[in-house]
Amino acid sequence: MPKDTPRPVLRIGVLGCADIAVRRILPAIVEHPSVRLVALASRDGARAERLAARFGCAAVTGYKALLDREDINAVYVPLPPGMHHEWVTEALTAGKHVLVEKPLSTTYAQSVDLVAMAGRLGLALTENFMFLHHSQHEAVRAMTGEIGELRVFTSSFGVPPPHPSSFRHDARLGGGALLDVGVYPLRAAQLHLAGELDVLGACLRVDEATGVDVAGSALLSTATGVTAQLDFGFQHAYRSVYALWGSRGRLSVPRAFTPPREHRPVVRIEQQDRLTEVTLPADHQVGNALDAFASAVHSETVRASLGEALLRQALLVEQVRKAARVVSG
Repeated sequence: MPKDTPRPVLRIGVLGCADIAVRRILPAIVEHPSVRLVALASRDGARAERLAARFGCAAVTGYKALLDREDINAVYVPLPPGMHHEWVTEALTAGKHVLVEKPLSTTYAQSVDLVAMAGRLGLALTENFMFLHHSQHEAVRAMTGEIGELRVFTSSFGVPPPHPSSFRHDARLGGGALLDVGVYPLRAAQLHLAGELDVLGACLRVDEATGVDVAGSALLSTATGVTAQLDFGFQHAYRSVYALWGSRGRLSVPRAFTPPREHRPVVRIEQQDRLTEVTLPADHQVGNALDAFASAVHSETVRASLGEALLRQALLVEQVRKAARVVSG
């Protein structure tokens, strides 16, 4: 496609009315110039009608009925992780490009299946790690020379307990802290550390009543001995940070994963006799994530690189789970 030729607008349908969709994704789709919200589906027809009226699109009862619509060429899937493999498969089979909430699936084998399927069909498959699309992370990479040779990467993402009815407490729906919040520090470690990461050890604390992990930690290492110390859970006060500790200083990002659109990130650089705080421009990571999805739809090269990243992430998550010491608590 010539550079001056406008891209066709993506016509998006939404499978499910999850909170993340209502609060963050649907408003961003409505205002985005490259995508158009066509319809949203719920198994509860009345709920679909209410939200469709709010966001100015068609209401559909049932996910399959939405996938059968010919006026949609892409779908956003915010369903619980345990439903991702089934409905991403259905969406790809229906010829739709797919933006799916993290994690792509609950197992590495399922992720391999989905990535291979999208590749065969020439369709975009994107995991919605919105934080990756905030400009603060590129700015951080440009500042790493200030801290010398990297020695340690640390990251924590913790949130207060979800509502008791949340899918996060249901193992059958892919609940648990590793898949819900632990994937963020893992993905951030892959973003900032070169090469493949080995899992040296991990621990998962499992709630006896629900059988899902509610907190955990992992220790990773690069081939050159740079370590990553990661913590996560949803029995915590809110914390969303990462830091790079080097031979001459430490660089920290205190609002790493969920900065609001209007938030101006502050990056801290701590050196021997100096503390520097750099205030960065606000950025709209949700809108940027939609841009990235549109780019994947229109570029085979982008789709291939995304597929590789999806599988690296899924494999690392599975390795952490396999290596973890499980304790009750």
